[in-house]
Parts: sequence; structure tokens; C-alpha cells
Amino acid sequence: MRIRKMLFENLSLKIASVIFSIVLWMFVTSRGQSEVSLDVPIEFRNIPSGYEIVSYSVKNVNVNIKGQERLIKGVKASDIHVYVDLKKAKKGENLYYISSDDIELSRAFTVTSIKPSYIRIFIEETIRKDVKVIPIITGYAANGYFIKSVDVEPRMVEIEGIRSEVNKVSYVKTEPIDITGLNDSIFQEVRIDLSGRNVK
Repeated sequence: MRIRKMLFENLSLKIASVIFSIVLWMFVTSRGQSEVSLDVPIEFRNIPSGYEIVSYSVKNVNVNIKGQERLIKGVKASDIHVYVDLKKAKKGENLYYISSDDIELSRAFTVTSIKPSYIRIFIEETIRKDVKVIPIITGYAANGYFIKSVDVEPRMVEIEGIRSEVNKVSYVKTEPIDITGLNDSIFQEVRIDLSGRNVK
């Protein structure tokens, strides 16, 4: 009974003391706080196999973080990572909301705002197709000589990309092969020219 009496004696004063202590702690910890705003590039995780990102509405999000002034001064955009998990993405347009759970940064800081708070991502399935290789010849052979034949190995190559782009391609060309002054047969290794084509 005596202990109980001691506990409840001057109860209102004790409660007021606790509240005052909490307020004082909050005041002390809030001093020296500062905020900084950084543009951080969005990173994509877990892109489903057989699919590819065609386009997205924003490349960066503006992240506002709060923390101790002496620490926050040295924070760079590279210290923060904004991830969008595409594990459940479907073909077509996908809308993803970005929250503080999608942001990785030091525990010393708190995310106060994210702008924009969402991103639209358009995803399309990828396909493969075999297409013919066409050699590109430039220049002229030596006087009195002409091209009898050109053999390509391999004659077909496999290309890969999103369906809408692959369907546009019926053949690929080699990089130019210059035969200026040529007076004998040659064997030459050249690359496939994919410039202007969104395939690989």
C-alpha cells in the first residue's frame, strides 16, 4: 500500500515532468536539423524475362531528406538509391507509386517528400528472328578487274529486341567493305551495322 501511495502521490506533477522531458528531448534533437533536395536517377529491378522497358515517364525523382546538418552537408545523389521493382510488371503501360520504402539511404536521414510520387513504365515483350546479311561494297576494283561474287558467312544472323522493332527488320547490312584498287580475292571480317535499329 505504501509503494502504491508513493507511485500515485503527486501524480499530476510526475506526468507533467515526463511530458516536459519529452518536449525538451524533441527540442534538443531537432536543433541542428537541416533538409536537402536531390535529383536521384530511378533504378529498375527484376525486369521479367522475355520483356523489355520501352519507355518511362521520368528518369529522376526529386528526393527531399532531413537529418543532422553536419551530416547532411556531405550527402550526394549517388548516396541515395531509388528502386522500382518490376517483378509483377505486365505487357503495356504499368503505373508504379514511389514511397520511402523504395528508397535506400543512410538511417541517419529521413525522407520527407518524393516528387513525382509515381512513374509510368511501358513494357513490351522481346522476340528473336533470323534475318539475311547483306554485304555493303564501296569503291572500285583495279582497272580491268571486277567483282565476280561475294560470299557472306554466316548468311543469316539472329536478332533480338521488342516485337514492334524486330518486325520492322527484314535484313541487316555489314559495315562498308572498301575494294578500291583491289586486284585479287580477299577475305575480310566486318561487323554488322545496327545503327538506327533498336535491336541486338
